[in-house]
Amino acid sequence: MRTLWIKAITTIVALTFSVALSLAAEPAKKTTTVAKPEATKPAENKKSAAKQELVDINSASDTELKAIPGLGDAYIAKIVVNRPYANKTQLVSKKVLPESVYEKIKDKIIAKQAKKDDKKAAAKPEPKKK
Repeated sequence: MRTLWIKAITTIVALTFSVALSLAAEPAKKTTTVAKPEATKPAENKKSAAKQELVDINSASDTELKAIPGLGDAYIAKIVVNRPYANKTQLVSKKVLPESVYEKIKDKIIAKQAKKDDKKAAAKPEPKKK
């Protein structure tokens, strides 16, 4: 008889708990649906702003690199010394930055390549006039 009461009470508690969970979850779904269209517009604006503000690690000055949160003077010096980069992932592969720092800044940087004309000019210095 005692086990029958224990089973009945356990069943009632379980049903009450499941009803409470379903009622608590229902308003959250409605709020998420309403907030979703508004949330996508700022995200698009952030993406377009981020594309405009990318810093080229191959040609950026020290002050431009300092504007990136997470980069200090030591990291900036390493970036400048190890130039040029074929792509931005070389910051990690050349061990210029640790993976954790790279993950924070990877959306703010780019590694542009010099044009062929620029490479030729840099490779062949002009002859000195006598």
